Formats: sequence, C-alpha cells, structure tokens
Amino acid sequence: MEMSSRWWNIGASLMVGLFIAYLDRTNLSVSISQVSRDMGFAGDRFPLISSWALTIFLIGYAFANIFGGFITRKLDPKPVVITCFAVWSVATIVVGLSSSVVVLLACRLVLGVAEGIYWPQQSRFARAWFSPTERTRANGIIQYYGQFLALALGFLLLTPLYDAFGWRVLFFITGGIGLLVIVPLYLKMLRPESEAPYLEVPTLLDTTSLRFSDFGGPRFLLLVFSYLTQGMLFWGITLWIPLVVRSLGFTGFSQAVASALPFFAAVLLAIPMGKLSDRTEKRVLIAALGQILPGLLLLLLPLLDDPTLKLGLITVALGYYASSYTPNIWTILQGSVEPRAVGPAAGIINGVGAGGGGTIAGFLVAFMNSATGSYMSGFVVLGGLVIVGGVSLLIYGNATAKQTAAQLNAIA
Repeated sequence: MEMSSRWWNIGASLMVGLFIAYLDRTNLSVSISQVSRDMGFAGDRFPLISSWALTIFLIGYAFANIFGGFITRKLDPKPVVITCFAVWSVATIVVGLSSSVVVLLACRLVLGVAEGIYWPQQSRFARAWFSPTERTRANGIIQYYGQFLALALGFLLLTPLYDAFGWRVLFFITGGIGLLVIVPLYLKMLRPESEAPYLEVPTLLDTTSLRFSDFGGPRFLLLVFSYLTQGMLFWGITLWIPLVVRSLGFTGFSQAVASALPFFAAVLLAIPMGKLSDRTEKRVLIAALGQILPGLLLLLLPLLDDPTLKLGLITVALGYYASSYTPNIWTILQGSVEPRAVGPAAGIINGVGAGGGGTIAGFLVAFMNSATGSYMSGFVVLGGLVIVGGVSLLIYGNATAKQTAAQLNAIA
C-alpha cells in the first residue's frame, strides 16, 4: 500500500471510527436529565443511578481493555474492530428502544466491553502500518483527533439533536451511524495485518508467552499509574461537563458551546504541541508537564468567583493536558515495549487508566458535588491527583534514561 493510501485507509478510517465511538460514549452525558425522568430515577435517586449509568461503561471498558488485549493478541485486528463496532452500535440502538434502567445499564456495559476490546487494536494498527518516524502523527490522527474532535463537535451536534428530537432519536442516530456507515467503511478500507509494512513478527507466528520484561519491567507500572491519574482527570471532567456548565449558568445552545470549549482547545493546541514534541523529542517531559501544569490550574478554581473565569480555567487546563499528554503517551508506550506486547500493554494502560480511573472519577465528582454542592470541589481533587501522576511519569523518564545509558555502556 502506498504511503498516502496508508494515511487514508488506515489513519483516516480509524479516526472517523473513533469519532463515532466517542459520540456513542457521550450521548448519555448530554441526555441524562431526560433519560432519568423517562426511566424513573429523577429526584433523590438521580445522583446514585446517574453515576452508575455514566460509569458502568467504564467498568466494562476497564476489564475488556486489559483482557481483550491479551485475548485478541493473535487475531487479526480488522475483524476484531468491525465486530466490536457492530456489537456496541446495536446496544446503543437498544437503549433508545427501552424504558428500563436495567436495560440501560446492561447496554452501557456492553458498550464498554466492546469499546474496551476495540481500543488496543488501534495501537496495533499504528505499530504495524506506520514507521517509528511517522508514529506520533499516526497516533495523533487515529487516537487523538477522532477522540477530541468528537468531544468538541459532539456536544455541539448532540445537544441540538437532543433538544429538537429527544434522547431516543439521539441514540438511534449514533448507533445507526455505526452500523450503516462505520462497519461498511472498515470492511472496505482497513487491510489485514498480514499486509502491514512494519509488522516485525507476524501475529499468528508468534507462539511465545508474554513476560513482564516485555512490557518494560517495573517502570511500566509508573506508566500505568500516570495514565490512571490522567484517566481520572479526563473522564471526571468529560462525564460531568454538560451538568457542570449548566451549574455555572450556561443553558441551551450556550451550554453546548461551553461544554465543547475545553475539547476545541485540545484540538487547537495539538498542532503546536505536536510540532514541539517532534522537534525536541522530549516526549516524556512534555507529557509530564501536560499533567502537572493543568493540575496546578485546577487547584486555583476555589479562588475564582466568576463562572466565565471558572470555565476559562477548566478549558485551558483540559486543552493543555490533552494536547501535551495524550498524543505523546502512546508513542512513549509503543517505543518502550516489545512489538508483540503493544496490544496487551495498550489494553492494560487504557483499561486501568481510562476504565478504572474514569470509574473512580465519575463517582468521586458526583460524591463531592453531593457533599459540597459544587462540582468544582471534585475537579480540585482531580487536579491534585494528576500532579502526582505527572511526577510518576518524570520518574519513569529518569529510570528509562538510566537503563538506556547502562545498556550503551555494556555494549561499549
């Protein structure tokens, strides 16, 4: 496959797919108020049931990322991603047909499991189809722009649809796009792994068992912890941002715009931060600062009284974190583990980080809001935790540098 074809067939197709995947994740955040009234958990039951409804996806996502990366290690990623997309699209449509909380929770769990198995496959595509000098850009296209464009444009698209047609139509549209657009797109555009130009060991021929050393040894745990805290920051804000901006006084279309602002900031800042990363190759330092500095900004929230200033601080914090941390962490991972461990490693990190961290953060923000009457208190706690995550990433970088120096000295 020619270079331009790889970027279109693999990179662009997976980016569009992840765009729709994030719409399927966030449609409930937009519509949770009306869903709660129609399904009977508005009022006193809302904090508990809404927390479960928003985060049960992440529980399934966590376990499926971790185990899915191992289970699918010897399978071609193309049929895996197609099957996963079809399954969670059907689950999304079923939610729109139901009035049962049990069905809602079950389908959101299926969504989490299917998307959890799906996620590690993207790293496998990036590792097999793009060279080391292309991989940061490939990760940016596949795993960054699809994600953050969906969150930026998604609230602008989903909120008016929800206001005009209600939550059921919203679920029909997002699930239907997956079945009728993305599955056929993947069938036509994605290629089997056996055709990939940078596949070092064909998956089906690799019969060796994975070892802890294949993941980088103990320092891999520092990456996991760093990603755990960023998962808490990302999902703690993303799950609750529509209700947060409403609590700050934004309603109607202004609520949609305010909800989208942090993610637009992430998309706009990604270009200069990506150029800085490629030029300096200080990916660990840039990613670590992408946690530490936003964490410090969130700690300042209690000092501000003006709602617009609070939104501005959240926007800058999330935008800087996402543009500095997210594109770099996957390049760091893919360059620090053995090629055959890329899928499982991505699954572990994303499962523990996004799934586990997101679940904790979803309940944490809800609990802090119930206890204090403000979502800001939860965001402050997330800020403190993500600072610790940034420090752990700096420790990882120092340990990696020492190990590399020792290996060079041994060769000399």
